[in-house]
Amino acid sequence: MSELVFEITQEADGGFVAECLTESIFTQADSWDDLRQNVKDAVTAYYFDRPEKPSAIRFHLTRDEILA
Repeated sequence: MSELVFEITQEADGGFVAECLTESIFTQADSWDDLRQNVKDAVTAYYFDRPEKPSAIRFHLTRDEILA
């Protein structure tokens, strides 16, 4: 496995939600820096007993904006 891709969405309150597109890994945080750390921690926990671990984590930021 070379990399995991996470779709990142920003919530109305300013927080972020990360969802892996290929594995059942989800996390959230109030800031971008906290989200990065939470994703690393979630991936480490998910793969703790597996011999094959991803070599990279990619973020895909999705932004939904409505202009009046």
